[in-house]
Amino acid sequence: MRNSNFTILFIIATLFTQSNFAQDNSKTLLFAGSYTDNVPGEAIHVFEFNSENGTLKEINKVDDVVNASYLAVANGGKYLYSVTESKLATNGSVSAFAIDNETGALNFLNKQTTSGRNPAHINIHDSDKYIVSANYSDAVVNLYESNSDGSLKPSDQFIELKGSSILLPNQEQAHAHSSNFSPDNKYLYVMDLGSDKINAYKFNPKKTTKLKFKSSKTFKSIPGSGPRHFAFHPNGKYGYSVNELNGTVSSFAYKSGKLMRIDNDFSYKNKQEGYGGADIHVSKDGKFLYASNRGENTLSIFEIKNDGSLALVGHESTYGDHPRSFVIDPTNKFLLVANQISGNIVVFKRDINSGKLTKLDSEIQLKAPASLKMKAY
Repeated sequence: MRNSNFTILFIIATLFTQSNFAQDNSKTLLFAGSYTDNVPGEAIHVFEFNSENGTLKEINKVDDVVNASYLAVANGGKYLYSVTESKLATNGSVSAFAIDNETGALNFLNKQTTSGRNPAHINIHDSDKYIVSANYSDAVVNLYESNSDGSLKPSDQFIELKGSSILLPNQEQAHAHSSNFSPDNKYLYVMDLGSDKINAYKFNPKKTTKLKFKSSKTFKSIPGSGPRHFAFHPNGKYGYSVNELNGTVSSFAYKSGKLMRIDNDFSYKNKQEGYGGADIHVSKDGKFLYASNRGENTLSIFEIKNDGSLALVGHESTYGDHPRSFVIDPTNKFLLVANQISGNIVVFKRDINSGKLTKLDSEIQLKAPASLKMKAY
């Protein structure tokens, strides 16, 4: 009996030690992409994030890349993809990096050119096999396939958007600002800020031409709204668009590849002469939605109701200028926002019950931070 008790105690102690070891070695990384004044520079910074107190410690950086204005981390966490050479007169590119999650080092793999100027967004398929770039200036979407080592093959399909809308000069022509795969991965949606459309494409990886335009699934937004970024709800039943040009957030029901608008909510605290809605995210529990409002420099906080509609909770200052990007950390307890013009990354504690935000003392100063992504390892 004594031997049996000893064995049980030994097993418990071993499991406890292993659990603590795993916990001690868990790590959350923050990747911050920045503009570099169109010359090679410190374009990507890597920070270790303390998910207990919200502090950040820089552990690595990439200092020879031009304008890494948008980042995306592969779902498996092994690779990071960045738009590069954005905001230039020539076609841009998408660069691939292998992530060393122990040191935070980003090892350059390769890059492929885009079929247009100013790549502004990257979207990764759930399989990590397909990467989509949206090019703003020339309104082109590129589809890339990744190799087994995370590097990119040349784009095997590009789509050029056409159209315009009523708000000049922003809508003189089409502008592909971002893309999202549907929750079931059967469709790709492209936000066209220039022509006020959310373009739908049927996605079939088994075909040579993998993306096929579906006019019946394409959504026509309110004229002058300028859909910019999109976020699906974790339950896959709803979706939300932040509209750059009229300061609103549109809510949708999603079913069988079709977006059906539920409502259109004003995102800013006060009316403005011009708007600059930027980023949008849903909390991981699906209870709250956040949107960043440039110019006013606030985050709007909405509660998500059971039918997918939104109820305004309030607004929080971003404590900086031009909140281009923000991210909710993997624990769902913190929110970090990048203020591009003031160059500061601010950390907020999230109240998971009310959705409200409390600024922490932790703050990082960078030059022109434009994109934030996080991954827990």
